[in-house]
Amino acid sequence: MTLEQFKNGLATVTSVNFKLPNGAYVAEHFHITEVGAATKHFVDCGGTERMEKTVCFQLWHANDFDHRLEPQKLLNIISLAEKKLGIGNWDIEVEYQRDTIGKYALHFNGTDFELVPKQTACLATDACGIAPVKQKVQLAALQNIAACGTPDNGCC
Repeated sequence: MTLEQFKNGLATVTSVNFKLPNGAYVAEHFHITEVGAATKHFVDCGGTERMEKTVCFQLWHANDFDHRLEPQKLLNIISLAEKKLGIGNWDIEVEYQRDTIGKYALHFNGTDFELVPKQTACLATDACGIAPVKQKVQLAALQNIAACGTPDNGCC
């Protein structure tokens, strides 16, 4: 989800809810302690130089049970960060404390912002010699092909 998509979703809700991958919600009294611009400049295992820019939100909650972050206040914080940090319409990465700091992408379901686990991947599979993942085929689909009989019967 890009920052613009997040702001558009935020403009449609009356409360800010973040839903965890297990279906539970981040506590209502969470804070967004950071809205940041993160730049990752790296070389992948195939030798290609790459740069990624993301908007980083850090979610945190403590014993401040009366705290509620309203959508308009969050929009104001984002606006300030855009001006001060030069943030563009980049993808959002959310940091949230679990066993360690977890990094998540976001999805909006019309009501809640869902934290989507991020996965590692090789960016240079061709240079590493990693074979592409073979597509799994259902046996039922193969039975339809087998029902044709021989290639000369006109159905294949």
